[in-house]
Amino acid sequence: MYTQSFNVQDGQAAAPAPAVALAENAAAQAKFDAKINADDKIEPQDWMPDNYRKTLVRQISQHAHSEIVGMLPEGNWISRAPSLKRKAILIAKVQDEGGHGLYLYSAAETLGTSRDQMLEGLHSGRAKYSSIFNYPTLTWADVGVIGWLVDGAAIMNQIPLCRCSYGPYARAMIRVCKEESFHQRQGYEALLVMMQGTAAQKAMVQDAVNRWWWKCLAMFGPPDSDSPNSDQAMRWGIKRISNDDLRQKFVDATVPQAKVLGISLPDPDLKWNEQRQHYDFGAIDWDEFWATVNGNGPCNKERLATRVKAHNDGQWVREAALAYASKHRAVAHKEAA
Repeated sequence: MYTQSFNVQDGQAAAPAPAVALAENAAAQAKFDAKINADDKIEPQDWMPDNYRKTLVRQISQHAHSEIVGMLPEGNWISRAPSLKRKAILIAKVQDEGGHGLYLYSAAETLGTSRDQMLEGLHSGRAKYSSIFNYPTLTWADVGVIGWLVDGAAIMNQIPLCRCSYGPYARAMIRVCKEESFHQRQGYEALLVMMQGTAAQKAMVQDAVNRWWWKCLAMFGPPDSDSPNSDQAMRWGIKRISNDDLRQKFVDATVPQAKVLGISLPDPDLKWNEQRQHYDFGAIDWDEFWATVNGNGPCNKERLATRVKAHNDGQWVREAALAYASKHRAVAHKEAA
């Protein structure tokens, strides 16, 4: 889920490429280029340029990290959900996000990097994840707004990834997008219910929208002029739509939804431009964005510490699973003999 980190170098070294990838030559490059130009899928066994592989490892692993860390802001509200129905929905959603992370880690592993390498990059702080998850969820309305706006922004970015040139990533995104679509709808429906409630509930929704709106616009990443990796990613077919175009599509789709909800978006410059046939909107605070990406957001340290603790606390489960698998392999080998 969650996009801006795809254009951010994290210093994470890609795993050594398979031996076949080291034999870079004109014929292999020509075959790769022909597949890209024909909009065919690149598969794990295919030759690919080192930079294509490294870009995918960085993007897919950061996407996976975002899904896993993204469980935390909402998981915090499972025990405090206002009804059994909302609790069940939120549990299912958080579980989905964990599954998305697993799909994506598996896709990245097909590029020759291990799960342990990716998690080490996350836990050491070298690897990035979406800055949107470094903000607190202060009220129940935040959970609905995350569903509506954060997951809505994610879907806007992720649908084009279903056509990514790398096959395992594209195929993983098909299921992810279906589930994210449900997440966006449940968030919007929760807000609709609150906006039909008391004055305090309506004020709670408006406050949450005010706090999350600009952060969601920043999710699409820096302006195209400040996104040096985007052009190459688009030429390779990894990325299909630019940051600025995705941001504009999100604004155009969201304004009518806000009107139905009966809330106002916190941007005095937001207005319809008849000539462009798009909404104009104000300037994003990129200083805040980069400060959060670089580890100085309100919840960066808390989120990372929580993930490291969960990983360490689960070590015995991983060891038990490995021992169980090893035991059954030994039994199977003995029976085969």
